[in-house]
Amino acid sequence: MKTRLTHTFLAMLACILVAGTCRAEAVTVTLTTDEGAGRPAALNTAERNLGQVLTEINRAQKAKTILTTKGLPMDDFSLKSLLRLWAVTPFYCDDEEVVERCWTFKDGTMMVSHIPLIITPEGEDFGLGTYQEAVVEFDSSGKITDFRFSLDAHISESMERCGSVVEKEKQMIIMQYIERFRTAYNQKDIDYIEKIFSDDALIITGKVVTVRSGSDMGGMNQKVEYTKQTKEQYIRNLKKAFLRNKWIDVKFSEIGEHGESGGCAGITRSTVNRSMYGVRLRQEWNSSSYSDKGYLFLLWEFPEDNGNPIIHVRTWQPEWVGGKRQLPDDDISTLGAFDL
Repeated sequence: MKTRLTHTFLAMLACILVAGTCRAEAVTVTLTTDEGAGRPAALNTAERNLGQVLTEINRAQKAKTILTTKGLPMDDFSLKSLLRLWAVTPFYCDDEEVVERCWTFKDGTMMVSHIPLIITPEGEDFGLGTYQEAVVEFDSSGKITDFRFSLDAHISESMERCGSVVEKEKQMIIMQYIERFRTAYNQKDIDYIEKIFSDDALIITGKVVTVRSGSDMGGMNQKVEYTKQTKEQYIRNLKKAFLRNKWIDVKFSEIGEHGESGGCAGITRSTVNRSMYGVRLRQEWNSSSYSDKGYLFLLWEFPEDNGNPIIHVRTWQPEWVGGKRQLPDDDISTLGAFDL
């Protein structure tokens, strides 16, 4: 115990002697609005609050310690989200001066995307220097109400540039929930994932298996083997995956019906049930014990009464089979596959 205290004292002394080396620079934030949109008075508070949080993140990352949350201008939801992300993969803000556009909404709430972060998980080669962006939301007083990892810039731009089938407001709502859905996997937040799936959800997963060829020459071929799971089965298997992996990093890209070829047709809205929306994504799953790339399709229901959205269908198929790149299977990854 005496030796440990001595080491701690020496480390603190070193920080004092080396001026400022153990102290992260304060992060300043400037939030802008669209021309003609007006600047809410609470935007100044939002700037200060976000700067305070990013400064604390950088301090904790530099000192390799836990976040000091007392006094942070965040509500319980956003604070828990930040702490879950930090527990799995610590990170820091890449800029000491952050200048970003802020969305301001009719009810006074605000949202800023593209906060630059660098992922630095302790003791892992993976993620060192990996760039990631965050989305931060504020209430009408400027207090932070959500902190989550964002979709990559290409996806956000695609959803804003395309998707004439779906109105702008609904696009943004769907984007928010896709970001939260993805962040939940990175946080290993099994409670949120369980809540967002409907009780009768259909979950189809694909797996590449090697089988013996039926020809006379013998040989081995690869094929995709699909498995259908109930919500209960999927959650049970996911819990095992979370326990098995020290870290998990999920990324989405190429959103839209033609995203696999770089195009974009936006989010598909059902012509049969107007509260149903289909989103197809390219998913990259990396973890400490397993990695894959494939196509993910999510069938969302956004109730007309503004109730909480839920996922009714989740399908996944691999992008590569036997060294050949596959295209998404329309029989399992479109609204048409479910008569919608």
